[in-house]
Amino acid sequence: MASLSFSYAALADIDVYPPNWWVGMEKSNVELMLHGDGVANYSASTDSSDVTLVDTTRLDSENYLFVTLNTKSAEAGNINISLSAPDGTSQEIKYALNARNPNSQSRVGFGPKDAIYLIAPDRFANGDETNDSVDGYKDSLNRTNKGGRHGGDIQGIIDNLDYIAEMGFTQIWSMPLLENAMDEYSYHGYSTTDYYKIDPRYGSNAQYQELSEKAAEHGVGLIMDMVLNHIGSGHPWVEDKPSDDWLNNKGVFVGTTHKRDSLHDPHAIQSDIDAFSDGWFVPSMPDLNQRNPHLANYLIQNAVWWVEFANLSGIRVDTYSYSDKDFLSAWTTRLMEEYPNLNIVGEEWSVNPAITAYWQAGSHRHDDYVSALPSVMDFALQNAVAEGLTSKEGWNTGLSSIYETLATDFLYGEPNNLVIFADNHDMSRVYSQVDEDINHWDMTMTFYLTSRGIPQVFYGTEILMSNPNTEDHGIIRSDFPGGWSSDAKNAFTGEGLTDKERWAQSRIKQLLSLRQDYPAVFEGSFKHYAPVDGVYAYARQAIDVNKDNHDKHVKSKSPVILVILNKNDKASTVNMNKYKVVIDGRKNMIRLKDDKIFAASQSVTLAPMSANVFIVK
Repeated sequence: MASLSFSYAALADIDVYPPNWWVGMEKSNVELMLHGDGVANYSASTDSSDVTLVDTTRLDSENYLFVTLNTKSAEAGNINISLSAPDGTSQEIKYALNARNPNSQSRVGFGPKDAIYLIAPDRFANGDETNDSVDGYKDSLNRTNKGGRHGGDIQGIIDNLDYIAEMGFTQIWSMPLLENAMDEYSYHGYSTTDYYKIDPRYGSNAQYQELSEKAAEHGVGLIMDMVLNHIGSGHPWVEDKPSDDWLNNKGVFVGTTHKRDSLHDPHAIQSDIDAFSDGWFVPSMPDLNQRNPHLANYLIQNAVWWVEFANLSGIRVDTYSYSDKDFLSAWTTRLMEEYPNLNIVGEEWSVNPAITAYWQAGSHRHDDYVSALPSVMDFALQNAVAEGLTSKEGWNTGLSSIYETLATDFLYGEPNNLVIFADNHDMSRVYSQVDEDINHWDMTMTFYLTSRGIPQVFYGTEILMSNPNTEDHGIIRSDFPGGWSSDAKNAFTGEGLTDKERWAQSRIKQLLSLRQDYPAVFEGSFKHYAPVDGVYAYARQAIDVNKDNHDKHVKSKSPVILVILNKNDKASTVNMNKYKVVIDGRKNMIRLKDDKIFAASQSVTLAPMSANVFIVK
């Protein structure tokens, strides 16, 4: 270890990250970051008989000390860490090693039987008006400002768990709730200033735990949105970096090229790769250098800490590919070693399925890169559906865009574990994408709630929220009606909704009921027919897996969910014998929208511009 010369003073407050840990983890070492004035000049020791102090490391700042503990033989309880100054004075830190929940490691994350509700917490519901503005945080309540804070919070989500569960959603993905001590535009949450603290304008760490517990009582899991690539300019690391290489480009803004293709381009030069990975999004989001092993370990442990602390069912990773590749391999590997059945979805905003598939575990890759990432966001399918349902039908346009995109599923390690979506917090709302055509909206949402993959629905989609004539994110993330006591319109109760909005809400609920009634079907197979004359059909069915040889075969007696989209502006008659391979001798079909029963062998007339769902038994 290099010898460093720092001045020192008597220590006052010392921040310790992570603030506690657990015994019985898969990896027994935990590296603590101690932060305090001059703490690097102190030596550390522990009097614990069952915890070993493995190492202490000092970097470039005198205000950080990294202390590695081995907890392999530890029992739950508190240990004392003693910090000693050269003059013989010392200070004690009491550090908690907690017992894990019995089933923590074996937790089962979100999957194809689930449906995710994506919430912008500042814009969903204001359950606690006392935290709308908080002393010490400059960005305070201003509901008239489309880019300001509107007051939604964790309590607002807790208060409306009944609504979320009754709609049929089984997972909540909230945009980040961690502290964003930024002067403006802090509501979106992607400029973290404290990785271990819920922003007090949303609530507290304890309240986040309460959300997880009460959501679980409703049969709803909690997915945390994590940002590994960058921090907010208000983070203490900006003014006092633990090491000179803590931030990319020496802490000076250099914009990213956003050319993610350079990571895979066989002709790329290294400078293009570096310009993508090391560049910053904007000056207010300093880019982290995860090649620093202490920073990498900090981010890995932080993710483990939140899974354990808040009993998470999954993680969504923002701007996934912008972080260092080797770090992402280590991060995903460690998380999946600790929680083998957890689900993690990475955001790779590319409409090229080959680029997206690269990051998913088990995918066919052009190199020997190791990824343990279970899922990715399917932007390729989102783009194909948006084009396919709004463009003119042709031999390679219209519905063929959807068909051809799904035909590239051979690239993915597990296509049914992809997260699929019509829109999200960063793009135009789906009702605006389809020019507020209710039939196009119905076809779009029916597809996403019955196709292969795990559907994610952006809050407000169920009541046709839109952003006409603007792409402003503050408008896209408008307030959910009824989330504020002064709202005249209330989507939670239905008060003030139009007939069309009520119909859309009931349609989403109806479609989501399929996942409640037939979970094995959505964990099963997806088979589709090539589109013909503006009609596209596919079937979902449960499968059996032979545990000895992993062979898969369709369950012969299980129901089939058959979906037929008629994009034509006139009625189309379909002879159901065309689908006899998937119907496979089943006799009757029940149409979801009206419970009408058809013989599985008869012809069915499909209404113009319609999404038709049949349960075949």
